[in-house]
Amino acid sequence: MTRRTFLTTTAGVSALRGQAHLEPFPVRGLNLSVTCDMFRGPDRGLPEDDHKAEAWGRPTQGVRQRKYDPDSALAMLHAAGYQAFEMFNWRDVDELNAYRNAQKKYGLNCACLVANKGVRAPGCSLNNPSEHEGFLREIEHAAAAAKLVGSKRLVVLSGMDRPGISRSEQLDHCVDGLRAAIPLLEHHDMTIIVETINTLVTRPGYFLCCSKEAFSVMERVANERVKLLFDIYHVQIMDGHIIPQIRNKIEMIGHFQVGDHPGRHQPGTGEIHHRNVFRQIYNLQQAGKFDGYVGLEYHPTVPLGQTLGAVRELANFG
Repeated sequence: MTRRTFLTTTAGVSALRGQAHLEPFPVRGLNLSVTCDMFRGPDRGLPEDDHKAEAWGRPTQGVRQRKYDPDSALAMLHAAGYQAFEMFNWRDVDELNAYRNAQKKYGLNCACLVANKGVRAPGCSLNNPSEHEGFLREIEHAAAAAKLVGSKRLVVLSGMDRPGISRSEQLDHCVDGLRAAIPLLEHHDMTIIVETINTLVTRPGYFLCCSKEAFSVMERVANERVKLLFDIYHVQIMDGHIIPQIRNKIEMIGHFQVGDHPGRHQPGTGEIHHRNVFRQIYNLQQAGKFDGYVGLEYHPTVPLGQTLGAVRELANFG
């Protein structure tokens, strides 16, 4: 039985549980992570972009995904040669403790946690100065949770566009909010990673949607504690020019996420040449210019274990 076949069978996943001593698949390549939402099966929170895929020229397809508890999920990542997991619901104490226990068992890192309550960031958005106090409070709470799982990166969202307020004014507010967070970040030894999200398919009305504006915010804040979450899926939809942006702006990027376009499925189902993108990131990693993770965040059309194995091989070099 091959490693990939083993990972895609129910028996294989069951056999992985409880085996902290299991040797992971040997890798030499990118440091990979997986968003914990991908373990939720039918209970996933990630927006379904698949229903819009036909308009972009790709028919919808896929398999029903099963749900994994934290132990079986991290056992699968460990065996597949992944280094980390990310973005579980740390506000749920039971879920937090379950991931802490599984993390200790399988020796994985936590790449990042979401700090300010999701995309809409209710009461704690960046682009509304009246909510900056709430934003800083969420950073404080998230930093405390991040320390429990050894994470150093906090994902933050801008919030939704504010009608009647110019984009330049809202960008100013984002800069002010991020600058205000720096003393907290220094105190807790944390880094913020700000996420852009496309407004053409996934989140109409989200404010910080274009990488050009996001990088301008990074340049204005000008602090190593504040970087960008460069989601290749969102960037491809809104901007394109993925490799030149990565090459020219890597010092401002703290984390990557991947998903193919159209459809937001696994690499190889759409128009993005992930092998070339991964090679660029790997070269920068080898040059000492990037020390973060590439996180998987998409809707697989194949069993989860199968796509984990395929992406691990795609991101291996040397």
